[in-house]
Amino acid sequence: MDSQPPAPAAPSTETRVALPRVAVVFGGRSEEHSISCATAASVLRTLDRDRYDVVPIGITREGHWVLVPDDPSALEIRDGRLPEVPGTGRQVMVPLGGVDHVWRLVEDDGSTTEIGVVDVVLPLLHGPFGEDGTIQGLLELADIRYVGCGVLASAAMMDKHVMKVVFSAAGLPVGPYTVVTDLAWRRDREACLEAARALRFPVFVKPARAGSSVGVHKVDDPAELEAAVEKARTHDPKVLVEQGVAGREIECGVLQGRGTDEPRVSECGEITVTGGGHEFYDFEAKYLDEASVRITAPADVAPSVREEIHRVARTAFEAAGCEGLARVDCFVTPEGGVVLNEINTMPGFTPFSMYPQAWAATGLSYPELVEELLQLALARPLGLR
Repeated sequence: MDSQPPAPAAPSTETRVALPRVAVVFGGRSEEHSISCATAASVLRTLDRDRYDVVPIGITREGHWVLVPDDPSALEIRDGRLPEVPGTGRQVMVPLGGVDHVWRLVEDDGSTTEIGVVDVVLPLLHGPFGEDGTIQGLLELADIRYVGCGVLASAAMMDKHVMKVVFSAAGLPVGPYTVVTDLAWRRDREACLEAARALRFPVFVKPARAGSSVGVHKVDDPAELEAAVEKARTHDPKVLVEQGVAGREIECGVLQGRGTDEPRVSECGEITVTGGGHEFYDFEAKYLDEASVRITAPADVAPSVREEIHRVARTAFEAAGCEGLARVDCFVTPEGGVVLNEINTMPGFTPFSMYPQAWAATGLSYPELVEELLQLALARPLGLR
């Protein structure tokens, strides 16, 4: 008879006085669930248990918060297998602030066990129901400090349309695009297609509020546009159609400054798709076919271009009201111009992802980067900022 693995034990409350308690939250209801798990695997492997009392909390695809074993290997992408949060753990109850700040576990018999007070949450969630201001709002209500951007910046930067509006208002260079809302598509599909056909092809059709290149389609022929929009709409009823920008994809990490210091920027990094039949840096190239992708940090760019990317990155970070971290993605045209593509408020965070690699090239190692983010979060004030 097969024996069941033991349920993860409740974190000890004996270390509460000595060690800050960090809840690492991952998984979630979005299509980037597995990528979030892979990110959590790297962070859990890095966190120093002599410095922090670590509580791994997974959110299942159905939205249940459960305590999971502190086993990073179970959360890694291996041999094309995408990990996910098991639904077998004990349910976690998050306090909603006020008088009670104690996190609890629900036992099988309905009784509860105390986890204790959590000092800071590391929300390693990508996409909707996590990176979009939802979990940030929950943590604000619960008076809990957390790593990363607040509610408004998370929500606005998750929506690629709103993002471009904010950047344009800040005087930042963005490429031509059009937006296809759900109502507009249902009301007058041809008018939407006509606006998109006015762009120079190829175009990229994207769900407006998704990440990790989920649902993104490159369209070379206007005749294929309608089908691409329909496919993108299966991920999000709001769709963005962007004119392709000829140039190199250069990215830059941004890290909040200490106190009143300005945001810190990393060395620039470049992503090159070298094979595998990928027309662009799509989901498969990012996570399932790493041999076909080359990340170079620091990128070989002229000093003037590097300076402009850094200016754009800092300006975008502050215009969006970001906190903690963000990755800013740009295109560098053959003439040396810089076009801002987007900002990611919870970028991929494995040691092999662009954000940590760019910081490593700047002199900040992966463990140092995780530590700095936690310290920034622990220092942030509660309430309105």
